[in-house]
Amino acid sequence: MLTGSQVNPTRMELTRLKKKLITAIKGHRLLKDKRDELMREFLDLVREDMELRLKVEQGIRDANAAFVLAKAGMSEQILQTAMLVPKQEVYVDEDVKNVMSVNIPVFSSRTRTADKNDIFSYGFAYTSSDLDSAVQALSDILPDMIRLAEVEKSCQRMASEIEKTRRRVNALEHVIIPDTQEGIRYITMKLDENERSTQVRLMKVKDMMLQEAHHYEEF
Repeated sequence: MLTGSQVNPTRMELTRLKKKLITAIKGHRLLKDKRDELMREFLDLVREDMELRLKVEQGIRDANAAFVLAKAGMSEQILQTAMLVPKQEVYVDEDVKNVMSVNIPVFSSRTRTADKNDIFSYGFAYTSSDLDSAVQALSDILPDMIRLAEVEKSCQRMASEIEKTRRRVNALEHVIIPDTQEGIRYITMKLDENERSTQVRLMKVKDMMLQEAHHYEEF
């Protein structure tokens, strides 16, 4: 909070504080708009995150159930041999996009080969169809898993930016703008007081001059 000892009651300082107030009010409005837009984007991402998480968790449960069935119908040695040397590889690339000055990640995936059957790293003669179902289920859920990671990271970064923006809005609204307004009021009051004091002194000087002139006229 500004006090009288921290404010120089001059017209130059008054002009500076008025300009500062205009800038602060404009910045407050822009930051509030930014905060509201970030909240809208954030809530959309949160809703998508909830939907994706349910879908991914269900897909993982389905894959695990199929693996349990496959393990029950196959020997441990055959299962381990089947999964020992994968034929396919997945690469995840990261980019960023700017949303309201927040750099949020954009993940994309690509496979080593274009053949969709390369997810099966084994022959079908000695393996269970349940193993095929488990592998296929994991392959199907992979794009949603990557999108879920993207959305959750985006939510973290947006939440951090929302908090920083909220603090700036509060600082402007509850500290900077009120302090600047108080400084303007203080300087205006002091300048008015000085102006009234000057007018009183001028009137006194005028009265003294009139009295002195009247005194000389009597002689």
